[in-house]
Amino acid sequence: MAETLTNVIGIGAVTGYGWGREPLWDGLLSGKPAAALFEGYGAGGDGAWLARVPSGGDHGDGASRSARAMRYAAGEALRDACDRGWAPGRRVGLVHAVVIPEVEEWRQFYVAESGRRNVRDYLALMPSTPVSMLMQEYGFHGPAMNVSAMCASGNAGLITAKMWLDADVVDDVVFIATDLSLTPENVEHFVKLGVAVVDAEPLDACRPFQVGSRGFAVGEASVSFVLSSRGDAAYTSLLGGAMTHDAFHVTSVDPARTYVDECVVEALRIAGVGPGDVRYINAHGPGTQQCDAAEAGILDELFDGRPQIYSVKPLAGHCQGAAAAVELAAAAMGYEFGVIPAPPRVAQGHRRLLDGATPMSSGITLKTSLGMGGQNSAVVLAPPSRAA
Repeated sequence: MAETLTNVIGIGAVTGYGWGREPLWDGLLSGKPAAALFEGYGAGGDGAWLARVPSGGDHGDGASRSARAMRYAAGEALRDACDRGWAPGRRVGLVHAVVIPEVEEWRQFYVAESGRRNVRDYLALMPSTPVSMLMQEYGFHGPAMNVSAMCASGNAGLITAKMWLDADVVDDVVFIATDLSLTPENVEHFVKLGVAVVDAEPLDACRPFQVGSRGFAVGEASVSFVLSSRGDAAYTSLLGGAMTHDAFHVTSVDPARTYVDECVVEALRIAGVGPGDVRYINAHGPGTQQCDAAEAGILDELFDGRPQIYSVKPLAGHCQGAAAAVELAAAAMGYEFGVIPAPPRVAQGHRRLLDGATPMSSGITLKTSLGMGGQNSAVVLAPPSRAA
């Protein structure tokens, strides 16, 4: 089956910056983190810095913050795509990336309700329910499913969507990644793992590829894309992607980097580009020592230190299952507006690390995402004119 042109033709977002892709873009460009200090977290009672999704959305879209955010992001992406000349084909599929779905509702179900609620509300806890409700709302009849690959879930969802398009299983795909899981318990355990830092403002603690980084800031998001070969004004073209698994450790990256490198090489091969074509690396960049060292090694060794690198995690936070999707949205809108919304440098760092919002020259972007447990992923983006 011949490879299909795959463009991102619509974007919707709900993040710590607010409800909508414009608040996300404006927030990233400001160079100021979305995080605020929230009480009720941590044993000391000092609170935690979190890029938590603020209140909002339509309560008719669901009882939970997660359901409302998912429906909002999907609806915004679909409206955006239609405004850009897209009309849905006969076979529209839906991919939803999740890691810990409806965690607040499950907490409510077990702790406050002692496992008792009516059947309709119980069904809302199932990860298939929001997917089915969206398909019903828009009258879509293509395949619909959830994917989960920890922090690499966003890349995994995009790769799945492109496979569907290339195999002629669908005409269009709506892809959504949702993670609104910042309960006190979840935050506490990521802090205990030694990877999340919530006791300081993000730019003071999360410094990807810079001296003094202590780990990642945490966040929440639901981000949606419409992928199609049709439409008048795409944000970016998805050229291809790949995934591998370290099969090494439940949390740690294999220091040999064998399968991380293989994933990147395979993604470039599938996309039909060479290392010399890559202009930017939109990194996983959580600010942890092992992940930053792996991605810096990719830049220096596989790409001979040529591309420029950045990570938006200090600004939007590490949004877990939605992390890659937030970062892909930043890259896609970067092509649209000609600006890379990189955070400001605050310490000595890698010589190719971008410092603040930077004019974007036309070129290929490699988006890497390394999920906990050895989930390696990479996708390749290009200006839409490349494949038009």
